[in-house]
Amino acid sequence: MDFFQHQDNARRNSRLLVLVFSLAVFGLILLTNAAVAAFLYFGDDFNVYSGSRGGWAGFLSYFNLERFGLIGLAVTGTVALVVLFRWMQLSSGGKVVAEAMGGRRILPGSDDPAERRCLNVVEELALAANMPVPAVYVLEHERGINAFAAGIVPADAVVAVTRGAIDHFKRAELQGVIGHEFSHILNGDMRLNIRLAALLKGITFVGDVGYILLRSSSSARRSSSSSRDNGAAALPILGMILCVLGWLGGLIADFLRAAISRQREYLADASAVQFTRDNEGIADALKVIGGYVPGTLVHAARAAEMSHIFFGQVIHPLWQGFATHPPLDTRIQRLEPSWNGEYISRKQRHYPNPPIDSGGESNQGARALIAAAAAAAGLASATTPPLAPDAEFADETDGGEAETSQREDIPLALVRHCREPLGAQAILSCLLLHAEPEVYQRQMAVLAEAGARGLPELAHTLYPGVHALGAPRRLPLIELCLPALRAISPGQYQRLKQCLLGLIKADARTELFEWCIYQLVRHYLDPEFVQVRPSAPRYRKLKQVKSQIEMVLSVLAHEGGGEAEAAFAAGRNELELPGIELRPREQCSVAGFSEAVHELANLYPLLKPRLLKGMVEAASEDGRLSPAEREIVASIAAVMDCPAPELL
Repeated sequence: MDFFQHQDNARRNSRLLVLVFSLAVFGLILLTNAAVAAFLYFGDDFNVYSGSRGGWAGFLSYFNLERFGLIGLAVTGTVALVVLFRWMQLSSGGKVVAEAMGGRRILPGSDDPAERRCLNVVEELALAANMPVPAVYVLEHERGINAFAAGIVPADAVVAVTRGAIDHFKRAELQGVIGHEFSHILNGDMRLNIRLAALLKGITFVGDVGYILLRSSSSARRSSSSSRDNGAAALPILGMILCVLGWLGGLIADFLRAAISRQREYLADASAVQFTRDNEGIADALKVIGGYVPGTLVHAARAAEMSHIFFGQVIHPLWQGFATHPPLDTRIQRLEPSWNGEYISRKQRHYPNPPIDSGGESNQGARALIAAAAAAAGLASATTPPLAPDAEFADETDGGEAETSQREDIPLALVRHCREPLGAQAILSCLLLHAEPEVYQRQMAVLAEAGARGLPELAHTLYPGVHALGAPRRLPLIELCLPALRAISPGQYQRLKQCLLGLIKADARTELFEWCIYQLVRHYLDPEFVQVRPSAPRYRKLKQVKSQIEMVLSVLAHEGGGEAEAAFAAGRNELELPGIELRPREQCSVAGFSEAVHELANLYPLLKPRLLKGMVEAASEDGRLSPAEREIVASIAAVMDCPAPELL
């Protein structure tokens, strides 16, 4: 699966989306002009069939260029402000979307076996895909089986699952669904989905204004002393017209969601098979959904607005053409051509009702619907076999640490410390501690000044074990620490970064591996605590950044285990850049290397894998990609927002 080609396709789809959106806004301007003309025409006389105002010829007289331009500016400005505001909200990171849906973050120390299993599955697939372990959220009150990934770049991505999904799926099925969501992260779908949500909010906002006018006019009529106040009476007409425009905008929004989303779901299903090396897991997950009464429905307030980011259909479409996801049976047939058409039925678990406001007739209706759904669930559970009992979670009793320890070849004690915030900070500190006694003492003083109680003592205890692992295990250790570090406060994170910088500066020089460690931590955790501006495509050709490529390839050539000239030549030939030359080691500073890598992050998507492949060729010219070289390339890929599982 060429993820980078699909990232470029996603970028092209973004351009197409903007074009279609512009046409939709122009149509909205036309309809709004018609609505305003009708409002002015009938504002003082509600007899539509009277000729007192000149009939339809008189109605057309209310259209003029000046008013059209003013209304066009007003509509365009309003839509632009709404889109900008919504984009600023959603671009803050995936956690904003997950929390808006009512999601609760699953912490590494969770005592719920189903939640621990979900964390373990996300961790396994992230390490296999060579990308940061994303935060995991659960939609606690959603018994429908569904999931989504949200964010702008992999560094700020989150994965969210409903309670129905983590309770009813077996491990292989959950792996298939999480693998599906990971493909959305790597394919660049997340940014496209966020842009789509922001743009479509601008189209449907007109309907929201119409609803407000209807509500305000209703209040005005109740408080008006004049029963023949035609101005007040005309206000509901404008509100109703705007509501109709909003409804039409909603149809356009549904069509755009469906047109962009459906084919990408097929791609994500195929990518999930690539991640898990198993087509049965995701196929069985879809079969479970087909045999489950609530299906994939989600009742969160913003579910309809964000329906295109979910694993399955969150609402019943008015027409199949508006469906954001392909039919279940079609998706299953593509994954398992020999499928016999039978779904998998499992006993439904009991879920507490979500909190509902006690007042209002609409809330009574909601309570009635929930009661009916509960009754249906009870009826279905009487005829379906139960899910495998607690044995299904037997492998999660230790939080999955033993399996992770064996898979990553890291001592179990260190894996357990990675799951705790203080232990994760201590392990990161150990990666930067120096074996020379004098430097070590200065670094211990830096840890003592960090203000985290117990941090110096724990780092001193763990240092021998971490140091013994060496370069091969530094990258997995960092990735294992990320989920726990996302749970600390912003103040603690700032102190952690200052502490890491202090440890690096303790010996008065910066080594390349220290830069790698700090960049990985900063790049993967900054989006959690501060607003980060992602890199923007600026360079269409590699020759535009020849100087930066020369610096990076020179550093890799000198740091590798083979002959520097041969390594540099291998990378240069792969990139087809004959005009660059190997720089002397003394000209290859860490500061210059860092500046070059950050500039290379502004390359267009399809150039990044080509560049990374050239780096891998240079690093592995001697026949192997050493752990230190892999660490350098992985750090470059992280800074470039370019996960490269197939290269590393």
